[in-house]
Amino acid sequence: MPEFLDEPTLLSRRGVLKVGLCASAFLATAGLGASLSGCSATFSARGFRVLRSTDLVFLQALVPVMLAGSISHTSLPGATDATLHTLDNNLAHLSPELLKLTLQLFDVLAMPVTRGPLTGLWSSWEKTTPDQIRYFLHRWQNSSLS
Repeated sequence: MPEFLDEPTLLSRRGVLKVGLCASAFLATAGLGASLSGCSATFSARGFRVLRSTDLVFLQALVPVMLAGSISHTSLPGATDATLHTLDNNLAHLSPELLKLTLQLFDVLAMPVTRGPLTGLWSSWEKTTPDQIRYFLHRWQNSSLS
């Protein structure tokens, strides 16, 4: 007969399922809340094919931090704009399903209710410092979820 442990294990299948169910419910609620409240824009921003104004807010904070060190400080605004337009063009060539998933990720990063817990950045993207963004990127790069 197999021996059973008298002490419960820290990670059980039931525990993993509960966490997954709770996370799914949280994201579904946040997505529904965003769509009902109008947080998720359906129209692209002026001059862009896919990217929306809500996407541009966090991407304009994120891209300069990602480009820092690879170009001069004076070239950064132009390089940021070029990067955003290149990203927009590439997104326009994605399949509809991949584009939908990408825009959902952008929505999660834009909404305060989901941005805080998932990124550790509780202030708006406009008020987030480059050091905070670097820390967030480092955490996500080394995350077990990536």
